Amino acid sequence: MSRLTTSAVRVSRPSSAIRLKGIGRVLTPLWLPVLLLVAWWALSARSTSPFFPPLPDILVETWNQWVVFGAWTNAVSSVQNLLIGYVAGVLIGVIGGSLLWRLRLLRTATNPIIYFLYVLPAPALLPAMIAIFGIGDMRKIALIALGAIWPTLLNTLDGMRGIDAVKFDTARALRLGGWRRYFSLVLPGAAPQIAAGMRASLTVGIILVVVSEMVASNSGIGYFILQAQAEFAIKKMWTGILVLAILGTVLNYLFMFAERLVLRWYYRSRALHGA
Repeated sequence: MSRLTTSAVRVSRPSSAIRLKGIGRVLTPLWLPVLLLVAWWALSARSTSPFFPPLPDILVETWNQWVVFGAWTNAVSSVQNLLIGYVAGVLIGVIGGSLLWRLRLLRTATNPIIYFLYVLPAPALLPAMIAIFGIGDMRKIALIALGAIWPTLLNTLDGMRGIDAVKFDTARALRLGGWRRYFSLVLPGAAPQIAAGMRASLTVGIILVVVSEMVASNSGIGYFILQAQAEFAIKKMWTGILVLAILGTVLNYLFMFAERLVLRWYYRSRALHGA
């Protein structure tokens, strides 16, 4: 009987340790944001400054503006333009990076142009976008797509160029053709770095969607923030900033979740290698 009890204790100890470790993984990324929110709440509770209203007042105003008064339509407009521009930019980036990896002469010829456009700030092209596409949603989408291309394109090119040459020798030995080699070796081998570029493109897209909505626009979160600032409605302005921060955080976590699902083979291999 004592032996059974001892073995049960031995089994329960690792399971409890694993459970505590899992709880720790969940709480570790949460403690700092919670601490900052508590500090913001406490430090702003007695604020009388019109520029820095108390956090409880901002939260009440956020509910009123974005739920009761229907400002959520601005968020829908922003997300729609962001997704269309982001998907277009990522597709162009992956295809363009693949072509530059495959065609050396094309890469050599376009290298100066690519880095010239990469270092050119996308917001500086906003007047040109308005002149070309007008003041509708198309120029917002075009600006977002233009900014989202470069991180994905350069990461795709670097990822494909970094694949081990031994793998290509193995593919030739297995007589894998061009397209089969691309989809079974090149694309999976560069996938982690492509995903890193796509995540950087998402961040750039979130910035550009706000920038594009602050000029010659009548909808979107950027438009909402700028109009509130022009009306000197500071609490209303803060609600737009808060909604934008929440939206950006949710989109980034959704991307991380999708990345973990798609690249689970990569993270498993890293875990096994680390073990």
